[in-house]
Amino acid sequence: MNITFTDLINLVKEYNPEEVEIITKAYQLAEKLHDGQFRQSGESYIIHPLNVAYILAEMHADRDTICAGLLHDTLEDTDFTKEDIVENFNKEVAKLVDGVTKLSKMNFSSKQEQNLANTRKIITGITDDVRIIIIKLADRLHNMRTLQFKSEFKQKENALETMEIFVPLAYYIGAYRIKNELEDLSLKYLKPDMYKKIAEKKLDIENDSNTFLYEMLNKIQTILNDQNIPNEIKIRTKNIYGIYKKLNEGYKLSDIHDLFALKIMVDEVENCYRTLYFIHKEYHPINSKFKDYICNPKTNMYRSLHTTVFGPNDRLVQTQIRTFDMDKVASFGLPTYWDIEKGNARNVMQDELKSKYQFFKSLTEINAIFGDNREFVTQVKNELFADKIYVYTPKGEILEMPKGSTPIDFAYKVHTDIGNTMVAAMVNGEYVPIDYQLQNKDRIKIITDKLSFGPRDEWEHIAFTSYAKKRIREFNKK
Repeated sequence: MNITFTDLINLVKEYNPEEVEIITKAYQLAEKLHDGQFRQSGESYIIHPLNVAYILAEMHADRDTICAGLLHDTLEDTDFTKEDIVENFNKEVAKLVDGVTKLSKMNFSSKQEQNLANTRKIITGITDDVRIIIIKLADRLHNMRTLQFKSEFKQKENALETMEIFVPLAYYIGAYRIKNELEDLSLKYLKPDMYKKIAEKKLDIENDSNTFLYEMLNKIQTILNDQNIPNEIKIRTKNIYGIYKKLNEGYKLSDIHDLFALKIMVDEVENCYRTLYFIHKEYHPINSKFKDYICNPKTNMYRSLHTTVFGPNDRLVQTQIRTFDMDKVASFGLPTYWDIEKGNARNVMQDELKSKYQFFKSLTEINAIFGDNREFVTQVKNELFADKIYVYTPKGEILEMPKGSTPIDFAYKVHTDIGNTMVAAMVNGEYVPIDYQLQNKDRIKIITDKLSFGPRDEWEHIAFTSYAKKRIREFNKK
């Protein structure tokens, strides 16, 4: 799709018409500054920032974010300065553009050092202003959509970086729509044959399954309408990378319980549970595949009821039941607040990150502990961006931990004093050694004693997370 400036303005007019003038000014300035510059596709360079701004506008981004999207490459690729942006717009736009601008190679002795510093800048940008990450995700998404014009080496390099850095960041802020597209585009270049094979298979499955899925959709919709429950239902097939991941884990295509899903949106939470009742009354559920993410949201604040049932012809179908607002959050994550909170969205996003998102605290801790950029990036990849497990406290609270965590890590994540006074740990009602590796869905109870000697020196080598290691070191120094 060839996006034009008119397309961008028409989209902005739908939700923020009073800001068209300043966004037009930002576009005209970016067009002037990038005049004579071209992308590897041969297109005028302005096409890229225009598309970035359009992706942001699809999320109903605020004025400053869209202006920053249009100007995001000016500090790096033109003579324009941060002070120039302040003078022409404001400090917020200047801060956002500076936040997404790569650090100059003049400050580093090697390309690798520069890359590590820039990776750190991208990741930690979220601690200052989440909009920096959102702009970077939009930037990366458009670059991945046009990756065919790069060399094969660059394609694989960019795809790998996308999977290692940008996909986890999209997940952590709940931007599933961007995450899924980035995963599929990355797989397309990392494993082109596998991507093509699954894409073709997916298309065949969708064509083959449309009849029974629509039969199911119409039946559920009729039931809900008869019960006067406002609703909207959409059909969803798992993304290509999601299918690839399941196949890689040894599943057969027919065993993937969430290969098909009906997304059922209703008006309020009470009707989510009523809808669940009507679905289970009509279709037999698989008890082990039921998840209540409304009462227990995911750590990125995703909320929905998931139940897998036997649909027509005994085909497994997952139904995802949520309110209309929950569905917006499920698609875009934190950026949804642009719609909900309007002018105060940025502050609400930042407050939500600090108070509710577990990864934010972990990232802040790792950033404080590791001064060296290589060590920081390695630790983030190992601890935050690698495989995760989800475990329960005795009260039923869900904690997200990196795979490889021990009861020591769990104790310190709950509270430093619990870690410092831990004498034993119970998992699923049984005592375990402190070097036991926690598993998904484990229920953990830490036994403490205020008269204990505190953490032993060797605990630092048993613990997996940076936070636990740091607290153990601090205690033993005292």
